[in-house]
Amino acid sequence: MNTFLQAMLFQAGYNVALVTVGAILLGIAAGSAGTFLFLRKRALVSDAIAHATLPGIGVAFIIMIWLGGDGRSILGLLCGSAITALIGLFIIEWIPRRTRLPEDAAIGSVLGVFFGAGIVLLTVIQTMSSGRQAGLESFLLGSTAGMLFQDAIVIAIGGFFSILGIWIARRPLTIVSFDKDYAISVGYDVRQIDLLMMGLVLGVTVIGMKLVGLILIVAMLIIPAVTARFWSNRTDEVVVIAGFLGGLSGYIGAVLSASAPSLPTGPIIVLIAIVLFVLSLFLAPNSGVFSTFIERRKTKSNIHRRQGLLTIAKGENVVSSFTRKLLANEGLSRSDGLTDKGKKLVTKILIDENRWIAAKEVYPDKDMNINYGIKLIEETLTKEELLKVDQYIKSHKFKSITYDY
Repeated sequence: MNTFLQAMLFQAGYNVALVTVGAILLGIAAGSAGTFLFLRKRALVSDAIAHATLPGIGVAFIIMIWLGGDGRSILGLLCGSAITALIGLFIIEWIPRRTRLPEDAAIGSVLGVFFGAGIVLLTVIQTMSSGRQAGLESFLLGSTAGMLFQDAIVIAIGGFFSILGIWIARRPLTIVSFDKDYAISVGYDVRQIDLLMMGLVLGVTVIGMKLVGLILIVAMLIIPAVTARFWSNRTDEVVVIAGFLGGLSGYIGAVLSASAPSLPTGPIIVLIAIVLFVLSLFLAPNSGVFSTFIERRKTKSNIHRRQGLLTIAKGENVVSSFTRKLLANEGLSRSDGLTDKGKKLVTKILIDENRWIAAKEVYPDKDMNINYGIKLIEETLTKEELLKVDQYIKSHKFKSITYDY
């Protein structure tokens, strides 16, 4: 527990603190970049890019050994992985454009071929005397154990520049993600913007391999973005929330990993992200399971209350037992008819009812049935439109509905 608190307060050593900062920056970058990936419906491309980094790690290690080094330079390994990932990205982009094969076929091909080649190279490296101590398997699931100061610096700087790139390119990325045709009309090159987005994803993937691992980095790109979608419908807010959730996942995961070095960092960070996803799934105020259930119950009650009161006002019997119980519990009706409270509410409902009927005549091209009986008309029409409806009701052309209650 003491180690955990020290890591949490950035007091477990300079390296641990730097790794934690790097994990936070990586999480922010992954969540923000993943939002555009999610909106563009290209999540699987990130999976292929992540797997395409593996042969680059193997080739870079072999080259560094051949040049007389120990092969463990993280900068060299990341450069090698970036090169093969970039090759994989261009193949994915080239195949659908130059052949009849769809993008998903290109993604599957790149993922399988590059990952298979990477596994073969790692197997060969394990037979080398220096390969057994290289710790390259940590790039599969991520690990902060034994991470050098230089490694942490590279991850932290890379995470910062990834966030900066996303911030600079946020406007064209947003436009292309939502409306490709509009982006073309205002002069954006959609292909170049797509490549820019995938380049940012590639950067996050390469930087995050040491912390999260190439197998699970795609989860860090997608889960925070999907989670953020529960909390907002605005793109700029979703990007910020996804970045915050990604950073929080990275922070907690890095702290837990520092306090228990035997545990792989990547799965811990992803599990934290999944916990945040599940909490958001149930507790988000706009789209969560609980809020949706409450909203549906509220809508059902509103509909039954409205129709029940109008039925009684017309002098008819309410058939639904749910409606009768609802009106009685709210003090709106009794066995001999409406209460004073119920009569006041019926008066308001009749005003709204006449407005809805008039609005259908004033605006015949609008589908007024979508919100009828669910929302009040002032929540549906603008003030100008509502004024026009009220003027129509006051004219001799409209006959208002009235009940003797």
